[in-house]
Amino acid sequence: MTLDRRHAWHPYAPLPSSVSSVPVVGAEGVTLELADGRQAIDGMSSWWAAIHGYRHPVLDQAIRDQLDHMSHVMFGGITHPPAVSLVQSLVDIAPEGLEHVFLADSGSVSVEVAIKMALQYCRGIGESKRTRLLTVRSGYHGDTLACMSVCDPINGMHSMFSEVLPPQLFAPAPEPRFGEPFTPEHIAEFESTLVSHRQSIAAVILEPIVQGAGGMRFYAPDYLRAVRQLCDEHRVPLIVDEIATGFGRTGMLFACEHAGISPDIMCVGKALTGGYLSMAATLCTPEIAAGVNAAESGALMHGPTFMGNPLASAVALASIQLLLSRPWQAEVAAISRRLDEGLTPLLDHRAVRDVRILGAIGVVETVDEVPLESTQRLLLERGVWLRPFGKLLYTMPPFVSSEHDITTITSAMGDACEAM
Repeated sequence: MTLDRRHAWHPYAPLPSSVSSVPVVGAEGVTLELADGRQAIDGMSSWWAAIHGYRHPVLDQAIRDQLDHMSHVMFGGITHPPAVSLVQSLVDIAPEGLEHVFLADSGSVSVEVAIKMALQYCRGIGESKRTRLLTVRSGYHGDTLACMSVCDPINGMHSMFSEVLPPQLFAPAPEPRFGEPFTPEHIAEFESTLVSHRQSIAAVILEPIVQGAGGMRFYAPDYLRAVRQLCDEHRVPLIVDEIATGFGRTGMLFACEHAGISPDIMCVGKALTGGYLSMAATLCTPEIAAGVNAAESGALMHGPTFMGNPLASAVALASIQLLLSRPWQAEVAAISRRLDEGLTPLLDHRAVRDVRILGAIGVVETVDEVPLESTQRLLLERGVWLRPFGKLLYTMPPFVSSEHDITTITSAMGDACEAM
């Protein structure tokens, strides 16, 4: 893999790479086949996307069938059945009121589009001075410029860009934890910031219930419900970023359903295509769409070259139908129980600060930073692929993982803690 280390840039890595990437030559079910002949259970679902595992016959067939018609046509001035059917499916399953869909290339792009929607909406309703976003600390929304501006400014990955990013407003990270009682004090500083800056805020944006790459934190649904109420009271659009949580990961189809709320704008991605192709979507209400159209442009000013790609649309539609055809809630609940059985005992371990489990998400927060290279080497020796970061050793396995798969993952995580 000398060429890879010398020429290929990997996520959040130097070039040339200081460590060797793990060569994978195949994947089927929940298992990765390594070039050296070993196999490893993918406890990451390829960064949370491959919820059905790999080489699923239904999704493979959807790709083959679409190839018999066309692989791509531009979406500007042209439409096609896979995209139209996907849009209808998303409207059908989305929280109430989200009736319009923009098909994007990736999660970061869907957040960029959501921010553009909010800014154009404010211009369309005659409030063009509302240009800032209010968010919460410990959040993560992607790596492009507008997305970086609403990631955590202190503990996030993007502090070096602070001088060129739009200045946004930050409230404290959501509290209390999932399952703990909520009081008005938990939302007081958020409310104060919203009220005092109401005339400049174009939208509120946050990850519902689960803060992902910003810290893998789970917070109380009542907090999200209170945010929705405040946004309604002060007529500020609410954007929820469901890119990591959408399509069942938390035990609900969308995480905002834990709070029983509907946003004004919602971003989805990752699991949208079951991990087959890059695609995301931004959904909004008719009110937001009308405001966007009322702006001087008369249209939403965004249009990716591969927007609505037929192959991605076809496999996304098949992935949604496959998910809804299976007892996915029972699958996620079973994974959650097995994660609890395997990880909760680690709370007594000297290397562990906290253990958090919600749906098909299991998180071990360690006292010290996880040594990435040695930990991944140990995990692979145990037949498991995970990608720790910072002080977090976590898993988001495919929904089709068996009891043995989850036990193997949690046992390997325990061994990694012991090695620390």
